[in-house]
Amino acid sequence: MPEKSSKLFNGKKIKAFFRWLRIIFYRLIPPTDIENIKCLDKTLTLDSSWNTDFILCTVSACLIATFGLLSNSAAVIIGAMIVAPLMLPLRGLAFSACEGNLNLFRKALFSIIGATLLSIFLSSLIAKIVSFPDVGSEIIARTQPNLLDLGIAITAGAISGFGKVRSGISETLAGTAIAVALMPPLCVVGISFAMGNSSFAYGSFLLYLTNLLGITLACMIAFILSGYTKATKALGWTTVLTLLLIIPLGSSFFRLLQQQRIETEIKQKLVNETITVGKDVDNVRVRIEWTSLPPVINVVLQTDKYISPNQVRLVENFLNQRLNDDFEVVFSIIPIRNIRAKDIENSVIEFPLDKDNYTLPKNNNFKFFQSR
Repeated sequence: MPEKSSKLFNGKKIKAFFRWLRIIFYRLIPPTDIENIKCLDKTLTLDSSWNTDFILCTVSACLIATFGLLSNSAAVIIGAMIVAPLMLPLRGLAFSACEGNLNLFRKALFSIIGATLLSIFLSSLIAKIVSFPDVGSEIIARTQPNLLDLGIAITAGAISGFGKVRSGISETLAGTAIAVALMPPLCVVGISFAMGNSSFAYGSFLLYLTNLLGITLACMIAFILSGYTKATKALGWTTVLTLLLIIPLGSSFFRLLQQQRIETEIKQKLVNETITVGKDVDNVRVRIEWTSLPPVINVVLQTDKYISPNQVRLVENFLNQRLNDDFEVVFSIIPIRNIRAKDIENSVIEFPLDKDNYTLPKNNNFKFFQSR
């Protein structure tokens, strides 16, 4: 009897706990009615339409993002993020998939595919016309997606979904959060095609696909929690597709962690274990270009010592042996010159020979050197 009463008591406590959770949730997000659902359906149908306004915003956002990426300007790219309209049909796609609304689903899917193809074509065309030989950091940053990008996409999608059904959340904030994730990587796909860089095109398209699925999944969950639709098979399929992306994104994430570990290890070994740069140096900075074959280790440091190519070779061999990998080492030396007050009388000022507009002083404590 005591055991039965204990189980019954525990069952009542569990039911009471879930009842309490339900009350708290409905206070935060009250259930909606049929009229609100119809209103949302009508609004999303308008947002998902392939019309003149949508095309103009897509073209404008694509042009701004492409120019910003080619000029490596983060400020210009942010402008494209604000203009980009791709989040509008994404919310329609999420809602229609759960509701089984084929008309809205076709409209949203057509707008997304049309905007995707149009943006890739325009960005590729502009990149071919400009023909920049090198790519900037803003382009490279969007070619190596990882699990963090999926987290950003899901968070942005949740903000967008709740922003559509709750008046207290600004839709401008939601649109900006999602635009951050969509148009720039899509333009990188077109730029990469124009440059013939298939690896960059694959990485940026994977980022675009990650953001697309992450935002759609989060919008579905937001609409379901808000009571505007119910969980259906569409939610399950979207979840499965999103989880499949964890494989390449997880691989990229762990590779990023490994690269950061190697960079930290390289800096420690350079400063503490190598004779060449282990003494009398300041401000040692290490940056690795992982896209090069082999990866290039750029070392920037301040010292008053002369470092010869042979010393660089020794450091390169040392690091390759310790890290069991091939690296190329490039040293950028910022020279340090110590000047004292007592050295003024015996100082020698040097002038390059290719400068002719100098007024020579009247004493003999000056000499010329051949400029290199």
